[in-house]
Amino acid sequence: MKPLLDGRLALTTPEGVRLQLTPAGPAVRAYAWAIDFCAWTFGAATLASLLGAVLPSSKLFSGLSALLTFFAYWAYPVLCEVYCGGRTLGKYVVGLQVLRADGLPVRWRESVLRNLLLVADFLPMLYASGLVCMLCDVHFRRLGDIVAGTQVVYRDKPQPRGAVADAAPLPLPFPLTPEQQRALADLFARESRLPHGRMLELADIAEPLTGRQGEESLARLRGMAAGLVR
Repeated sequence: MKPLLDGRLALTTPEGVRLQLTPAGPAVRAYAWAIDFCAWTFGAATLASLLGAVLPSSKLFSGLSALLTFFAYWAYPVLCEVYCGGRTLGKYVVGLQVLRADGLPVRWRESVLRNLLLVADFLPMLYASGLVCMLCDVHFRRLGDIVAGTQVVYRDKPQPRGAVADAAPLPLPFPLTPEQQRALADLFARESRLPHGRMLELADIAEPLTGRQGEESLARLRGMAAGLVR
């Protein structure tokens, strides 16, 4: 993984897929933590109220509620990160997610380790160690992230694919690379903003793909693009 000039990180997964990730800074992560803390507090208070209503003994209530609160405090972030795509409620609201350093989803080991080390990040008070560590790290990682090999990044929103003018889908005569398929689909997503003459020129260039020229080639290209996006 290497930093780019615009603050993004570039890495290549074991499958050869190139990813660009934007690390999340302390401010937005603090906002996500505040949302999670409010959600956890509300859940703990609701659970305590339910236990108080069904348990007759105050000592049993105190012991059981303390035990459940302890487990809920540690289980909440781990379960969310493992089963919800690296996102707790707070991270979901602000658009963040936790990933492994290689860009893959976090698993039990990484999530448990990074959350257990919240204690170290909290020291000496109010997450001072974690804040200093994030400010000194180029990827804004706290101690738990460094030890667990994780990274908190912004979750990219999927870009909607532009609509292709109505056309009967046609199969491709031979396989195209992902970049070529994307270029073909994007061309007809912008067709309404391009001069018709320019579209005909591009259709003539694509004769090896369509086996036609002019309007016939353009119509076949449109059908192939429709087949890609449907």
